[in-house]
Amino acid sequence: MATRLAKDFGSFADLSAVYEVDKDYRIVLEHRPASMTAVIAPHGGGIEAYTSDIARQIAGQDFSYYLFEGLLKAGNFAALHLSSHRFDEASCLELLSGCDHVVAIHGCGHEGERVLLGGRDAELRRAIGDSLREAGLVCEDAPDGLDAMDANNICNRGRTGAGVQFELTLALRRSPRRELLIRAVRSVLQRAS
Repeated sequence: MATRLAKDFGSFADLSAVYEVDKDYRIVLEHRPASMTAVIAPHGGGIEAYTSDIARQIAGQDFSYYLFEGLLKAGNFAALHLSSHRFDEASCLELLSGCDHVVAIHGCGHEGERVLLGGRDAELRRAIGDSLREAGLVCEDAPDGLDAMDANNICNRGRTGAGVQFELTLALRRSPRRELLIRAVRSVLQRAS
């Protein structure tokens, strides 16, 4: 069978018709009913390195989390990177339907240790950006194409229709300084909850 590319998929149903759960990818979901916040990594595992770890650490014991993780030996990004505005996996949507705050962790190819913030929740995005800058991290508004303003973007599929998307450079995802990011984001989410 020839490899199918995620860029050609219109929905999660298309992806799951080609790739097999618990062989090619896995879904990890921790629902904490007392939490109105979800932290998600829709391109975790081998798709965008370290995003699962960062999402799990931001969630800690306080917030719900969802991870979609690529398990292929190679080519996870090309095969499994379903665009965020097409990411409609049922258990993720169900989790988000009960959440007021959604934070999505992604990786980007920009240089240096940088955070690019997007999403339709301007108030939470601003609070997180301020907290990240206070922690000494470089934080900028995401450019067009990474700004997560599409209403169908998975970060905007919570109860309020507005969430926050992080695009983290590989340098930051691999750096010990990512702990500063995790603490800064957790502190804002704890205040917002």
